Amino acid sequence: MGLEEYRCAAPDADAMALCKKKWDNIAKPLHSLGKLEDLLIRIAGMKASADLSLEKKALVVMCADNGVVEEGVTQSGQEVTAIVSDNFKTGRTTAAIMCKKAGADLIPVDIGVASDTQILNRKIAYGTRNMAKEPAMTRAQAIRALETGIDLVRELSEKGYQILATGEMGIGNTTTSSALACALLKKDAADMTGRGAGLTKEGLQKKIAVIRQALALHIPSCRDAIDMLAAVGGLDLAGLAGVFLGGAMYRVPVVIDGFISSVAALTAAAIRPGCKEFMIASHVSKEPASGIVLDALGLDAPLHLDMCLGEGTGAVALFPVLDLGCEVYRNMSTFEDISIEAYQPLQ
Repeated sequence: MGLEEYRCAAPDADAMALCKKKWDNIAKPLHSLGKLEDLLIRIAGMKASADLSLEKKALVVMCADNGVVEEGVTQSGQEVTAIVSDNFKTGRTTAAIMCKKAGADLIPVDIGVASDTQILNRKIAYGTRNMAKEPAMTRAQAIRALETGIDLVRELSEKGYQILATGEMGIGNTTTSSALACALLKKDAADMTGRGAGLTKEGLQKKIAVIRQALALHIPSCRDAIDMLAAVGGLDLAGLAGVFLGGAMYRVPVVIDGFISSVAALTAAAIRPGCKEFMIASHVSKEPASGIVLDALGLDAPLHLDMCLGEGTGAVALFPVLDLGCEVYRNMSTFEDISIEAYQPLQ
């Protein structure tokens, strides 16, 4: 499906009202599960149904390399991207282990790794170019990556997946994410850049300088968010932004992971603001700009775990919490069932 054909759905108010009514009739104090009830009410609106089930779920991990690693902004070499990407398939990553425990399928996607991999091949290029010297992608490549994410959600929706989490793998992608967040929110790199996978103080300052250089070189000529994505983003970010857009088109709730995933969500929202209604925040990352980006999206993350691993680990950590809420919602007795008077809202 072409991006020009994209249409964003809207939350179903009737389904949300029915879901809230059911929560209020369950034999427990009103709203005593707090944000968990609110999340499931939102999900009912996303799915246009108060008959909630989240049994079939998956983590989509977009994997890609970033040319900006040439500038020495990372602790690891680019070859690590391909190694970890293939390890998703063999189950030897943190996200893979967490997915197995959470009952979620893991779908790693090669959208731009600099070498060939064994995972799902949706490769658009063998990595991006160095944004410190030239645009990371062409606009056409960025659009293809967005459409790849949208189309993947269509495929997964047709296979019956009821909720998706987002993750990424790509050495250098905290640099691209910080740059893109700066461009979208008009912030300085010092406010939006962290140490990533473990930079020294000197390494962090170099990373900030490289981001400022790229922004000054490209952003003044950008017309819109897609231009910004192409100039300083990555194929992984573009693919994830497409997943968020696809969630809104096909009524599939999509869980945001940490900082990198949230910047992809911010990009999607800049392209089509209505898609925010189909996003669920999972946790606040240790990256310094994580809270700033979630605030810009108007989303509240229920988990505060000081996580910064990436791969989708924070998003997957929310799955068991949502499953517990669904279990209560679907199976607990109502006040009528047990013949006691229902709680009344306090004034």
